[in-house]
Amino acid sequence: MTDIHDAREALGAQLRELRRTAGLTGRRLAQLSGWHETKVSKIEYARISPSDADIRAYCEHTGAQDRLEDLLATRHNIDAAYLEWRKVLGGGYKRRQQKSVKLEAEAKLLRAYQTQIIPGLLQTAEYATAFLRRLIEFYRMANDLEAGVSARMERQRVLYQRDHKFSFLLAEQALYSTVGNDDVMIGQLDRLSTLAGMPRVTIGIIPFDSEVRIVSTSFVLFDNRMVMVEGTAAELTITQPREIALYGRAFDTLAGQSVTGEAARGLIRRALEARTKG
Repeated sequence: MTDIHDAREALGAQLRELRRTAGLTGRRLAQLSGWHETKVSKIEYARISPSDADIRAYCEHTGAQDRLEDLLATRHNIDAAYLEWRKVLGGGYKRRQQKSVKLEAEAKLLRAYQTQIIPGLLQTAEYATAFLRRLIEFYRMANDLEAGVSARMERQRVLYQRDHKFSFLLAEQALYSTVGNDDVMIGQLDRLSTLAGMPRVTIGIIPFDSEVRIVSTSFVLFDNRMVMVEGTAAELTITQPREIALYGRAFDTLAGQSVTGEAARGLIRRALEARTKG
């Protein structure tokens, strides 16, 4: 979360500069604002995040009202970059899928790495239903299962757009992680094998026994302008160029360890056999 912390530090530095330019000590600003005297240093050194009211107090007491809108916009952009799932999913899963549709439509090259499950754009309806049902239970979100699955299936139309390219990397574990039951998994693996032959879609699978060269959670790269990282508690949006480049390098490293084409289909067949034997 370096990108978010750096942004918070940068905002704190701007507020500190306003205070110093106005000739105010931290203690004096705290007195004027009705704060505990330690709050100023906590804000300015990114130990706590300032509220809108805090930023308004800075601008009022330093005579920098002309900076208010820019500083508020900066704070809101930081908040938008780190979104807890309880907020993202608070209005139901369908709304979150609609955001994905927009992002995927705008990206000419989408690169996705998934550690445990099949990526959403490659899921069958049965797989998506079983997975979303568990998400609803875990996050205690609004139960819009049918609408959410329908929206996820609608997203997959982007795979057929001629001006888009997709590169999916899956840890081999994703072929074996059970979502739903054996019937759901068999259907999903069949579907994955078919998609592996689609034009403009590359599916790479990183074998179980590959050397660990990079440790990463699941993420999606949208061109070279944004990365979305999936955490347990939150979704992180990264837009800082040097961090995007780092994720690009991670993707390239993982892609170099993957197998594609017939070799990938061979791993899928092996996972299918494990579900159907006996």
